[in-house]
Amino acid sequence: MLLAASLLLKGLAIPLLARIAWLDFATQKISNQNVLLLLCLGLGSLQLLSVQSGSWWDMGLSALAGLLLFVALFPFWAMRKIGAGDVKLMAVTPFLIGGSGLTVFSVLLLVFALVTALLVKNPFLLPAGAFRVYVQHLDRKGVVPFGVPISAAAICTIAFQIAYSLDALGAPPL
Repeated sequence: MLLAASLLLKGLAIPLLARIAWLDFATQKISNQNVLLLLCLGLGSLQLLSVQSGSWWDMGLSALAGLLLFVALFPFWAMRKIGAGDVKLMAVTPFLIGGSGLTVFSVLLLVFALVTALLVKNPFLLPAGAFRVYVQHLDRKGVVPFGVPISAAAICTIAFQIAYSLDALGAPPL
């Protein structure tokens, strides 16, 4: 029962992450309200899993990873290389995916960040003219909506975790 509630909280985070990605793409802003809601969903999910397993290791690892990410990315915000919303979103993401999902998240984040950078630097690869103009505008402004690859990596990691948990429970495939 606790696992199902934890998976439900993670599932509720998926549309919120999609909203964050869209708003960051459209406005280059990530609101504190959305980040705090993600933190609450992540903490709730981790709490349920910790109670079920009887171990607080995953929650401690997530807290340590979140703190390290915040401290590591804060100087980049101070130098105006990354937005404050991106720093906060990265610091909250380990709570959402848990310590066990950090490796998968890191690999996916690398892939999505490289694709984003490639598209921003080479907008001619994109099919639609208006979309191409928008990306060229982002390139001229010197901003990259980094919340998009962060959210995409988190969504994929959560989807993998949910699928793995359902498979382990012997649930029929979706």
